[in-house]
Amino acid sequence: MKEFGYQRAHDVAGAVALLGADPEARFLGGGTNLVDLMKTGVERPARLVDVRELPLDGIEVTEDGGLRIGATVTNSDLAAHPEVRRRYPVLTQAVLAGASGQLRNMATVGGNLLQRTRCGYFTDVTQPCNKRTPGSGCPAIEGEHHNHAILGASAHCVAVHPSDMGVALTALDAVVTYETADGPGELPLDDLYLPVGDTPHRETTLPPGALITGVTLPPAPVAARSRYRKVRERASYAFAIGSVAAAVDVQDGAVRDVRLAFGAVASRPWRARAAEQVLAGAPADAETFAAAADAELAAADPLPHNAYKVTLIRNLVVAVLTELTEEAAR
Repeated sequence: MKEFGYQRAHDVAGAVALLGADPEARFLGGGTNLVDLMKTGVERPARLVDVRELPLDGIEVTEDGGLRIGATVTNSDLAAHPEVRRRYPVLTQAVLAGASGQLRNMATVGGNLLQRTRCGYFTDVTQPCNKRTPGSGCPAIEGEHHNHAILGASAHCVAVHPSDMGVALTALDAVVTYETADGPGELPLDDLYLPVGDTPHRETTLPPGALITGVTLPPAPVAARSRYRKVRERASYAFAIGSVAAAVDVQDGAVRDVRLAFGAVASRPWRARAAEQVLAGAPADAETFAAAADAELAAADPLPHNAYKVTLIRNLVVAVLTELTEEAAR
């Protein structure tokens, strides 16, 4: 591991200033992803700016009835918060589906959204990787890609985003707030991640040196009946090979409101807007749910060994929406 400096930030402005003074510095929250990447040589920061003790660890109800979540809230505290469990159960379920209890006790909300892909070619510095070394190639396309992207990929990168939390937050129309040397800003989470294109090493639209300070959830009555379903290769402590975050409101047998997002299918949590358009006002039945999934997955471009994800996501959409609809009818 490369030798590095360490400094603890005491306020948001100070943290931003410290990073601005050293372009090779990185913010450190729980360290559950960054430290691993430092050990393998993927990340080689000259300095770590520890933001864990900044006053960003609160969860509070907003004036309009939404929820504001601080960036240093741990995954465990987020999942256990009574307002999250009551009003946004899909978020609690997504967080609890990720990692282990020990890691959730350390990992933070801000860090979770900025975690990097677990593609084996990215994490192995002996291999070429356009995301790590622009222009070096993407060996996953011809190599091991069974858990890679089927949507939104390019000839330059087919890696997927690993966050479970991010899938739920995308379905809930979350907004990311951040601080820079020029002041605060905000981004809809759906706009946070850049398309892969020919620059997969550029992953987010955050301004240089920006510190995520929190995530705001707008009020969403539909989210009270919501679910996160994750499929993985072992029962626990594994990244998804496909997941669905769904919330639905059914009245008189028709879909009145719906939110839908997919995980482990693209370089970012994937908001299924084409599927939502098919569902809006349509009969709440398995045939409609399948048609909605097909509409979203029509753009899928799988590789030889990950085409199974198309069927997997289709079946997940039908199963989760059917379960939620049946629960609403009881």
